[in-house]
Amino acid sequence: MRRVNESVRAVVAEGLGELKDPRIGMVTVTGVHVTPDLAEARIFISVFGNDKKRAATLAGLESARGVLQAKLGRQLSLRRTPTLTFSYDDSVERGVRMTKLIEDLAADLPEDTDGPAETVPPEDERDAEQ
Repeated sequence: MRRVNESVRAVVAEGLGELKDPRIGMVTVTGVHVTPDLAEARIFISVFGNDKKRAATLAGLESARGVLQAKLGRQLSLRRTPTLTFSYDDSVERGVRMTKLIEDLAADLPEDTDGPAETVPPEDERDAEQ
């Protein structure tokens, strides 16, 4: 299934660049999950922009679903062409938020003025000392 998922991802990502719908902004296909019976393919996308842009992009993708499914059917020789559904993937957004939180916490840490901390030598060096 991994090969099927990757093939579907590649074809859909290529097809997104060919769409002329002005509602579809900067879209990245972050993942694909095709059901084992090939009936449905859930396409996970990330959209650059605010909530309004995300909603417009998802609406544009829903209206272009038939075009992308036809392209999928022409380029891949599968038993059946899966029905495409699009879902917003917020993992990129969560990753950026986590990175910002870590950076904020790191900035709040006190400066280390005592110099480097004492280090413990690796076990093989301790064995050589004995």
